[in-house]
Amino acid sequence: MNEEQAVSIGQIAKLIKSNSKAKVIFLVGAGISTPCGIPDFRSPGTGLYDNLAKLNLPYAEAVFDIDFFQGNPQPFYTLAKELYPGNYEPSKFHHLMRVFQDKNRLHRVYTQNIDTLERCAGILGDRLVEAHGSFARNHCIDCRKEYPQEYFKDSMAEGKEFARCAVCKGLIKPQIVFFGENLPSRFFSMWDNDVKTLNEDNIVIVVGTSLAVYPFASLPAEVPRKVNRALINLQKVGDFKTKPRKSDIIFKGSSEVAAEELAKELGWSEELVTLVDSATRRTRLAKEQGTSIASKDDRKQLDNVLHELEKLNLRENERDTLLGKKEQKEKHNENHNGVSEQEQEKK
Repeated sequence: MNEEQAVSIGQIAKLIKSNSKAKVIFLVGAGISTPCGIPDFRSPGTGLYDNLAKLNLPYAEAVFDIDFFQGNPQPFYTLAKELYPGNYEPSKFHHLMRVFQDKNRLHRVYTQNIDTLERCAGILGDRLVEAHGSFARNHCIDCRKEYPQEYFKDSMAEGKEFARCAVCKGLIKPQIVFFGENLPSRFFSMWDNDVKTLNEDNIVIVVGTSLAVYPFASLPAEVPRKVNRALINLQKVGDFKTKPRKSDIIFKGSSEVAAEELAKELGWSEELVTLVDSATRRTRLAKEQGTSIASKDDRKQLDNVLHELEKLNLRENERDTLLGKKEQKEKHNENHNGVSEQEQEKK
């Protein structure tokens, strides 16, 4: 870590240590998952779009185009087998966010990632907003019948070409947001509520994202000026580049390095190492047994643990949860569209 990075980490840590009420909102992207071995979408030669180009798609983004999927689902299913939960373990930054939660310093995690690694790290459901959906839920694109995560996974494990609906034989698709689909209403309702209640006790930290896909890319600009913002990324992006604020804290570098150093500055290194080591042992055991990282028994145990944690945190969380539900209901009928950088280029 160089001197400039050390100063940035020190500034972030100072904001947290100097205020016992300080809680963090993380806005995260693919950069926190690439250390896990998951390729991002845009890195030349290594991104998912480059890999999918080998499948002779009309254009790389077609794999996430709902109209294309209905006519040719094979490329997406090929991608799904690669990205499916259980193939990867969380990064150090995922685990750091879990430490923030355990220390009661986490307000919310907004993620653009569909890999569910935040869930794998133990981030509670009411603290997590998956802006672009995830593999956790699935539905038939024709009759809309919902299916559990295991149904889609088992279909792939059995070598079936596609996952089909038991009712109408339509295609089963994870609730991942495709181009041409609306973002989850919960994303809008939770953010609307959070941005209204942000105050000097909050810190918004943006990590590992190009801020290229809207509406997620607009979130940092909507943070009130009285609230501190920080960026942990390889380079300046979005509002941090075009409309920087005097109080902005910029850490240029790897999110993994940032996780280690921030944990050290906050005195949380032991907790972080414990979580990382535990995940590594689970992965090693799963490989030795020839099973996935997250077996059904593991998921059941994890669900039980999370349920108990949710009960313990109920008083702390119930205000945010109830407000979130209220906002979600009020905005249920609103029509929000996510416009991607790629869609704009096509136009």
